[in-house]
Amino acid sequence: MKIIVTGGAGFIGSNIVKQLNNRGIDDILIVDDLTDGRKCRNLQGLSFYDYMDYEDFDMQMADDTFDCGYIDVVFHEGACSDTMNYDGRYMMKNNYEGSKNLLRYCMQRKIPFLYASSASTYGSGKNGFREEPQCEQALNPYAYSKLQFDRFVRRVMPLAKSQIVGFRYFNVFGPQENHKDRMASLIFQKYNELQETGKITLFAGTAGYEDGGQIRDFIYVKDVVNVVFYFWEHPELSGIYNCGTGVGHTFNEFVQGIIDYCGKGHIEYIPFPEVLKGKYQSYTQADTQKLMKAGYDRGFTLLGEAVKEYCSILEKSGGYYE
Repeated sequence: MKIIVTGGAGFIGSNIVKQLNNRGIDDILIVDDLTDGRKCRNLQGLSFYDYMDYEDFDMQMADDTFDCGYIDVVFHEGACSDTMNYDGRYMMKNNYEGSKNLLRYCMQRKIPFLYASSASTYGSGKNGFREEPQCEQALNPYAYSKLQFDRFVRRVMPLAKSQIVGFRYFNVFGPQENHKDRMASLIFQKYNELQETGKITLFAGTAGYEDGGQIRDFIYVKDVVNVVFYFWEHPELSGIYNCGTGVGHTFNEFVQGIIDYCGKGHIEYIPFPEVLKGKYQSYTQADTQKLMKAGYDRGFTLLGEAVKEYCSILEKSGGYYE
């Protein structure tokens, strides 16, 4: 079995590789960009047969010279995920054009293609969080690059003779996200803030939300991998699916779990940044009807249990798998 994982040194990608290893699978080609050398730490302890730089990979995909023999499946997790990066040209070239080339390669060879979309494609969420065009709205170049690729997928899917599945990840948290800096999950940032300062700061209320009352659908990375693998195991299923729990929690609830685990600290509220107004999702909650209709039955880790487990990993190994 040969598998390609793009973004395999990243957050979700390395968790996919870890779970493949747990199944005894290591015939894996990891594609990534290790310019940020911190991501090398995510590869420690993982077993894979080869690594390839993403620029070389993208170039070979674009000119159709890539060849590593038979491929069973591609997990496409590679992307620039910085929602504060406003270089739209870079975002479209990296997240959109590169994804199109890889999808075409897979379609021509009938290789299952499972890829990372994003809940950011719903924008403010004012029209709901269903996998339908009328709900979609991009608030930044990252979201637009993801949304435009989803639209491309919808166009070509009727022509596909193999599986294509996109996952609109909601607020994912868990081990191996250390390199993401300001894009790391709330729990990663706030756990470390608590250790350094003895307190946790949250945004004051805005757009009708009370202090710390912004709501997000937080999903543990283990559950994300479970969803992805469910579809991999059901090649008859194709489409774009929400990957969230379907239950929203306030920031206050979320960080209280950190305080409870650490047995110290308190919450302080800071003014909502002007730069984020009109560009910030104050509410997300996945509509999981389509996911459930597809037969997904593996459930989701309760938020309190997931926060406790992740805090334990942050405490013992700084957030990495040992």
